[in-house]
Amino acid sequence: MVTEGEATLSLGLEWGMMTAMFAKIVLSLSPLPLLLASCGATTAGDSPGAASEAAEAFAREELATFNEPWAAAVAPGTQTLFVTEKSGAIRYFEVASKRQGSVTGAPTVDYGGQGGLGDIAFLPSESAANLARRTIFLTWAEAGGSDTRGAALGRGTLVCNPADACRIEGLSVIWRQQPKVTGRGHYSHRIVLSPDGKFLFVASGDRQKMTPAQDPASDLGKVIRLPIDAQGNPTGPAERYSLGHRNILGLTFDASGRLWDLEHGPAGGDELNLVEQGQNYGWPLVSDGDHYDGRAIPRNSTRPDLAAPAISWNPVIAPGDFLFYSGKMWPAWKGQALIAGMGYEGLVRVSLSGTKGTEQARYPMGKRIREIVEAPDGSLLLLEDKAGGRLVRLSKK
Repeated sequence: MVTEGEATLSLGLEWGMMTAMFAKIVLSLSPLPLLLASCGATTAGDSPGAASEAAEAFAREELATFNEPWAAAVAPGTQTLFVTEKSGAIRYFEVASKRQGSVTGAPTVDYGGQGGLGDIAFLPSESAANLARRTIFLTWAEAGGSDTRGAALGRGTLVCNPADACRIEGLSVIWRQQPKVTGRGHYSHRIVLSPDGKFLFVASGDRQKMTPAQDPASDLGKVIRLPIDAQGNPTGPAERYSLGHRNILGLTFDASGRLWDLEHGPAGGDELNLVEQGQNYGWPLVSDGDHYDGRAIPRNSTRPDLAAPAISWNPVIAPGDFLFYSGKMWPAWKGQALIAGMGYEGLVRVSLSGTKGTEQARYPMGKRIREIVEAPDGSLLLLEDKAGGRLVRLSKK
């Protein structure tokens, strides 16, 4: 069964959305929301006390349109956004000039379900604005034998010379998800570089197989750590850094250098986790959601020996990516998590205190938001999900 917020393919999301709609109808017919708001009450990820702010809080500018955009990253030192499209293409968009173009040399992907071209990242150390050659990392779904597939991570060189033409040279696989299995879901394959530049972290989803997430000999349901040198080349074997994950759609560091992930639960139980080495995050032993057929799963609170989420959502928000905001344009949000919502069609803002998160506000956008990127000036670049997904810039009014 395919999840990850793919509405046409996901029974789980449909159930979550119907549950959310039913809850909204019930609440709208009672005085309960007013009472909860007046008391400042909150529940796990479903925060009646938090403001649901209008999208009009932002100045909104539509910049471009993409075909099933999945991930994006600004090349360090530039205002150029590079966007991966799930079917296998890479495109770029210059935020200042609004010039756009294509990048050749992308890998062959196994496209279908949740599979295709995935994440994109650059070395922060390569920040010269006029750099014609820079290191690029990509992830994608890779075909195997006997109708199997797995995530792959590659490293190459992005060459943009002349300025209106870009290509990838020397792309080679530096990590493969093992084992390859059947199905087309839960690749995860988000990537992030550690602040010290010594490691590349990869989210390796459970591929909808569940129990391998608890198997220390399998990559499935893990966060992987790969040691690299200053040029992004692997310097040692990949390590299974943490286990017990389901389907990670966001992976990033906060300003303090702590690693966090954002992952989809089953029928309920999306969660934000502080990821620490050697920790077990419980899937499929525990969850704040249940199986799609209605079977109960023991809650996180029943297993204090397993790492609990900082915050969980029930009904689900079906998150895309997320970031920790710098505070450049909205100073009050400095250090807070801004989450792209697909099931909840908008942004969710979460503050963190130690290892606990509190939802602060939601900003409806009217479209499934797959990706969120902070531009150099502190404005927000959102990518809508699916075919015809727009690139939208949000700035302060």
